Amino acid sequence: MGSFDSILDQAPDLIMVYGTRILLALVIFIIGRWIAKLVAGGLTRVMTKRDMDKTVVGFVANMASAIITAFTIIAVLGQLGVQTASLVAVLGAAGLAVGLALQGSLSNFASGVLLVVFRPCKAGDYVEAAGVAGTVEEISIFSTTLVTPDNKRIVAPNSAVMNGVIVNYSAKDQRRVDMVVGVSYDADLREAQAVIRDVVNQHELVLKDPEPTIEVMDLGASSVDFVVRPWVKTADYWTVRFDLVREIKLRLDNEGIGIPYPQMDVHVKALPERQG
Repeated sequence: MGSFDSILDQAPDLIMVYGTRILLALVIFIIGRWIAKLVAGGLTRVMTKRDMDKTVVGFVANMASAIITAFTIIAVLGQLGVQTASLVAVLGAAGLAVGLALQGSLSNFASGVLLVVFRPCKAGDYVEAAGVAGTVEEISIFSTTLVTPDNKRIVAPNSAVMNGVIVNYSAKDQRRVDMVVGVSYDADLREAQAVIRDVVNQHELVLKDPEPTIEVMDLGASSVDFVVRPWVKTADYWTVRFDLVREIKLRLDNEGIGIPYPQMDVHVKALPERQG
């Protein structure tokens, strides 16, 4: 009975000590969870305002919440008297092993985050990246999906996209159409230039500012080459290019201005007859 009485005598002190620890641990857990939700919500709002991919927004927010929750649990266990040093060491070793095993995936994930943060391209842009070209359909956690003009779906690792050169044709509102038109050496250059300029200026989708450039660029092997460089809205690029190629050819034909093609003159030299 003596030992039982001793425990009863110590009960208030035990309740005070462990009750306080439990109460503080509960407070730490509640505050940690509140901070995790606050950070996740803040990240979600910021990334959503920047029009980031929804998949990446959700993943980053959940990851931040999970990391804060993990630290909160460790703090709670420490408050309850659990030795957390060995637990942290085990978790660190496990994290290192998982990181080494998934280094390729982690590289793709990190590249995906960089793609979303720095935004060299976004969904809807037409780009050249990772050795392929197409319209960006989605930037997900580990890969970027492109759709080619002939409607093929290409999935490229984010690391390959981020570590290479990205050519974004949709980044600017305006693009320049670069064309070369060759005319015959017998043609009147001033007349040919005037005809080409008239065709370009009459197209309703060609911008007046910047002014189109139509000048003699080169004296080729079989033609005098004009450089034709009108500016257009990016969305009108191919429409204008197709139209101008057709209309310039038709107008030059109507004006009797020839468009030469490569020719080769073959000279046959007669050899002297051999004496029998």
